[in-house]
Amino acid sequence: MQNIINEARAWLGTPYHHQGRVKGVGTDCGMLLCEVYHACGLVPYIDPRPYPADWHLHQMEQKYLGWVKQYCDEVHDPQPGDIVLYHFGKCISHAGIVVEWPMIIHAYIKQGVILSDGTKGSLARRIAGFYRIKGQ
Repeated sequence: MQNIINEARAWLGTPYHHQGRVKGVGTDCGMLLCEVYHACGLVPYIDPRPYPADWHLHQMEQKYLGWVKQYCDEVHDPQPGDIVLYHFGKCISHAGIVVEWPMIIHAYIKQGVILSDGTKGSLARRIAGFYRIKGQ
């Protein structure tokens, strides 16, 4: 879905900020998803806050996955506009928006919102699945 990619691209260069959700000012990977898909009219306004920056290191509960599954179905053939999830710490705790697999747009700590290869560097071997907004 080109509208998803266009909206995600508009966030490129936004600094990383835990729990932030303001384009050009600051966001994290979860809030980036909430804002992009809401701006495209695909999900209601979603606010999973508050959550500590290191929540994924201290529990086994799949909170991130739970939020994604409320609005998405798992798929096995990632298409532009889909979500890729990653396992960090004890559970799934990172995501990106597929541009053209393996290229993704995601908010990454110390780097902000970037376009990168979702199979390289610290993301390699951490892929936990692909999801598509229900009805898309």
